Amino acid sequence: MKKSILRLAVLGLLSAAIAFAPAQVSAQDKKKDDAAAEKDAPKEGKKKGEGLPARGKVTAINKTDKTVTVGERVFQINSETRMTKAGKPATLDDAAVGEDVGIFYKKDGEKLVALTMRFGPRPEGEPKGEKKKKDAE
Repeated sequence: MKKSILRLAVLGLLSAAIAFAPAQVSAQDKKKDDAAAEKDAPKEGKKKGEGLPARGKVTAINKTDKTVTVGERVFQINSETRMTKAGKPATLDDAAVGEDVGIFYKKDGEKLVALTMRFGPRPEGEPKGEKKKKDAE
């Protein structure tokens, strides 16, 4: 009688271990996948495809509030905003009213936060997409 109870107990533990092992392995794999994805992901605000493009002429610049108005839209500038003019790094002091501007921005509630800002005309060179075609050949 003791042997049969012992066998049942061992078989029960063995079957429970087999039943729950795949669940533990998949949970560990998921944690590893999540950690790897988090490590490879760019920092917030810099995710590819997250923002929206805009362009036009600068209608107003407010250096104290750090905003640039393009048409009717007001874009907020922060410490992570990358600004360029003629292909070189720029600051808000380099901007001028009436100048062409290209902006890549994201919405933060009601605010439009500029991620990148290009003042002046687009630098001359290959049209967008041409570089990829040459690299593929």
